[in-house]
Amino acid sequence: MRHLLRMASHSGRTNMHARNLAIVWAPNLLRSKDIEATGFNGTAAFMEVRVQSIVVEFILTHVEQLFGDAPLRGTAQPRAGGGD
Repeated sequence: MRHLLRMASHSGRTNMHARNLAIVWAPNLLRSKDIEATGFNGTAAFMEVRVQSIVVEFILTHVEQLFGDAPLRGTAQPRAGGGD
């Protein structure tokens, strides 16, 4: 999510602000097995993707409140005391 937030910070040049990024990434980030299993198409699939994009946009606009300064999974945490 922080990577997408960094991408949104360049929206002046790319026009990929939080809403556009959410529309593009929501189906991948919040994949619905129900849609895949039932073969939703047309209006039902559109409505599901719309809900997904609203959720992802909310997360992108509230990254700091939701995740704070917690380190990203898989990254090394800085050691206390600096150069020990």
